[in-house]
Amino acid sequence: MILTNAKIVLSDEVIDGTLTVKNGLIDSIDPGRVTLPGAIDCRQGYLTAGMIELHTDNMEKHFTPRPGVAWPGIQAFKVHDAQMISAGITTVFDAVSIGDVVDGSERLKNLQRMVAALDESARRNLNRADHRLHLRCEVSHADTLDMFLSLLDVSTPQLVSVMDHSPGQRQFASLARYRQYYQGKYKLSDAELEAFIERQSAASQRYSDPYRKAICALCNERNIPLASHDDATREHVDESHGLNMVVAEFPTTAEAARAAHHRGMSVMMGAPNMVRGGSHSGNVAAHELATDGVLDILSSDYYPASLLDAAFKVAMLPENDYDLPAALSLVTWRPAEAVGMDDRGRIAPGARADLVWSSRTDDHVHIEQVWKDGNRVY
Repeated sequence: MILTNAKIVLSDEVIDGTLTVKNGLIDSIDPGRVTLPGAIDCRQGYLTAGMIELHTDNMEKHFTPRPGVAWPGIQAFKVHDAQMISAGITTVFDAVSIGDVVDGSERLKNLQRMVAALDESARRNLNRADHRLHLRCEVSHADTLDMFLSLLDVSTPQLVSVMDHSPGQRQFASLARYRQYYQGKYKLSDAELEAFIERQSAASQRYSDPYRKAICALCNERNIPLASHDDATREHVDESHGLNMVVAEFPTTAEAARAAHHRGMSVMMGAPNMVRGGSHSGNVAAHELATDGVLDILSSDYYPASLLDAAFKVAMLPENDYDLPAALSLVTWRPAEAVGMDDRGRIAPGARADLVWSSRTDDHVHIEQVWKDGNRVY
């Protein structure tokens, strides 16, 4: 396959050129345009590496499209897969939650179904994207450690993150925002909400610290990459770094993000945060971290189509050091490097031919075609 007349985004520059693919790998990159029969004219659009998503919970909504509706697993997973590919995401770490802030939630009911669908769809070669398992561990939930141990016996995760969504700390340092969020989500009365806060605080005090340490120790023994979640203080970052966490997911303050970046952890922020111009929870904005030069990875989180738009927005910010290659590295080779993947994420000879052809239309980036291992999948 030959792709020509493209703005090819390399690791450190953009060239007008031609890319050749052989046997699923990038074979050569050359300046200039060719007119060979069968060459695909990219019409001066951008040719970038397929994007790598380390944390998305997009899959969940397809398993329960309405309250009380459990959609068949493979069908639900295939719709999720199609959404990821159409967004230019060719490698997906599907974030599946172990534990929740409430017992009996749809998230808990779907846990085994989602893991089974991920494994089965890969076994049957049904997926367009390359899917990996990311286990999100809510360490303030009583059953989290037991569920984590049972899943390790049947499906090894490629990434594990540790989170605690209890009130008064991390994402919900503001109790007012905590009350607003959970009262709205679960339609609780004032009295029910206060009882809910008391239960969550007690569960966090009892389980979070021992579960965090136990899960991290197991992952370190098995060389499974670890990520922190919602670090808010230097002390949180020091703890995360001490537990060998390599990614700092969604730090809530600039102080925590700077500390994590300087510790050598890869700072991940939400692409929706970048596209919208700020955090929906009132925490630090992604563009602030880009201005500080401590933004390392973007994640689409709950909205797949945000990822490419967010990378281009980073490149357009008036005051930062991210040109287009550096901005696109936030969604390509930097997330790959953070979790030890060295065969993708770059346009370079010998790399996997996971490619995205896109074009700019005003402030929107339109995806024209996507290839996985040299095969067109969108």
